[in-house]
Amino acid sequence: MPRPKFASLEALSHGASSARLLNLAAVATRHFARPDYQARPFFETPMLNTALVLKHTPRTHERAVFDRPPNIATKVVIPFDRNNLAIGGRSVFVGQQRWVEQLDTLANGARTLERDCQVLRALDELPSLDPFLVREQLSRRGFDIAPCYLTIRDADVERMRRTVAAEVDQLVGQAFAGAGTKEHTGRLAQMLLTNGADSRLEPLRQTLRLEGEAYEEGIFAWRAFLYYKWAVDELHLRLLRVMGEIGQLKAETKGDPGTATEFDKAKRRLLSRIEESELSVIQALRTYDDAFHGLVRRNEPGVFRDFLLSSPRMFLTLGEAIGGLSHITSYWSYRFPDGAPLSASGLEALEIIREFEATLPAVRAPLSSVA
Repeated sequence: MPRPKFASLEALSHGASSARLLNLAAVATRHFARPDYQARPFFETPMLNTALVLKHTPRTHERAVFDRPPNIATKVVIPFDRNNLAIGGRSVFVGQQRWVEQLDTLANGARTLERDCQVLRALDELPSLDPFLVREQLSRRGFDIAPCYLTIRDADVERMRRTVAAEVDQLVGQAFAGAGTKEHTGRLAQMLLTNGADSRLEPLRQTLRLEGEAYEEGIFAWRAFLYYKWAVDELHLRLLRVMGEIGQLKAETKGDPGTATEFDKAKRRLLSRIEESELSVIQALRTYDDAFHGLVRRNEPGVFRDFLLSSPRMFLTLGEAIGGLSHITSYWSYRFPDGAPLSASGLEALEIIREFEATLPAVRAPLSSVA
């Protein structure tokens, strides 16, 4: 029986970067001749620099390779041939038993592997592989990566900047007394999007009463929540469209009533899970809004400081949920582009629905209650 299209490496890797996938094989094809691609590589080990890195929900048979199986794992797939991904590749999970030794074997003992494993550990700390978050995480860890590896569209950057500027505009009068001009607001927004714990944000540090590493972690968490606020606004309309089309998806199950029944149940279950996941994300972002309003409206900087210091678990869970939802919309648009018939063979349709469901983290409680 042929393998469903959804499960193939070639189908998975249809994009260069997404919330769940960093496709370095595609980056190599597009940008190999660029000087900065060569001078500032993502991975210094050539074998890794044409790999696919993805956030993946371990299946039952995969969980055995971990001492403590994570909900979402970082998987490195090294293609047999980056120009022909259909033939597959070898894979290793970051954090599985003896994962460094396995990579060392694949890389033939490359001297650059230690540095590249540090990069992989940094990626593993993230809930998703959104290019903006990856760029921020690696920058704050001191890794200088060429921009061609993590492309963010100019239009998206501008929309993010406007989102951040709207937040900063509320903050200026509180932490930056006497500097409430549009120009100053724009500069602060740009700093929050592109810089580390910049010295020009010193009034903010003093307002929040944070020091050293706690301040750097707090600024990173704030950037992440600002990014997610923008991402959710961008995602909502795409989700509505995709959910409508999932409801219309037809599975060709003639003569196979068992698959037809399971497909209908799985489809209803998935639509319910998508709604629950989006609601939990909205609730989490409301928790952020409440904490931020404590700073800018009630003159309670301690509320926002405590939120930032206690937010890592919420940040991870929030990122997993948004990453899963984003992946669903991205893959759906690839598999069913505008005008394509909303139908697939029974087995492929069921596999798509099951994979989508596995992509979403279990919603055991509202994310806003995670502390």
